[in-house]
Amino acid sequence: MVNPRPEQEALQNGYFLDLVLGSEDVEAFLTDLAAFSSESLSLSDAPVFCGITVLRKKRAATAASSDERARILDELQNTHEGPCLTAMDSMGSVLVPDLVREVRWPEYVEAAAGQGLRSVLSVPLVVEGDTRAALNLYSERAHAFSDADVERAEVFASHASKSLRLALKIAQLSDARNDLTAAMQSRTIIDLAVGAIMAQNHCSQEEAFTILRTASSNRNIKLRHLAQSIIAAVSSGKVTTHFEE
Repeated sequence: MVNPRPEQEALQNGYFLDLVLGSEDVEAFLTDLAAFSSESLSLSDAPVFCGITVLRKKRAATAASSDERARILDELQNTHEGPCLTAMDSMGSVLVPDLVREVRWPEYVEAAAGQGLRSVLSVPLVVEGDTRAALNLYSERAHAFSDADVERAEVFASHASKSLRLALKIAQLSDARNDLTAAMQSRTIIDLAVGAIMAQNHCSQEEAFTILRTASSNRNIKLRHLAQSIIAAVSSGKVTTHFEE
């Protein structure tokens, strides 16, 4: 393999941007990125299979792959230490020239031995905050990745990292918007229930909310769910909330 020419890098960067803009969510983006990575880093006589793992704070690992075996080897590292997690922790590339002769990570190697893949190259992807990610490349040939191949994969990963950071930022903004919408909807339902209690008991807003909260605690029912039941009992139809996007 040789390093891509500037025009090739420009085409890759354009395609990375297209992947971000054309994907519905992070999982879809990673799946497309895994396929693109496999295609870009393979030779006609030496196919490379790709897996991508992303660990986000308070979220389960997200993995995508271009090949079923790559998926299995990536998911093995959810329970067994391996090159992917090592690359994430060290923020450096980890090369396994031959799985058959590898002595590191014995549990992972034993579990991975039956998948028909011999070489592994894990390259960290630079993201932000507590998020960690890695590009994992697999080959059926032993000693498939030369020094030049490692360098090319690292250059590719540096460009892929930018698009991944963008995809994650978009996902974070979407999550924040959805959380805010859910909170506003929940607050509206609770406020309506408080109003109903005020009308029934001729009490203040603060006293009505105390009644609602106490009932929620005594019945071991979430405040929102209790509020919904109160609104359902006093209204003739379904109550909906409306927020402009």
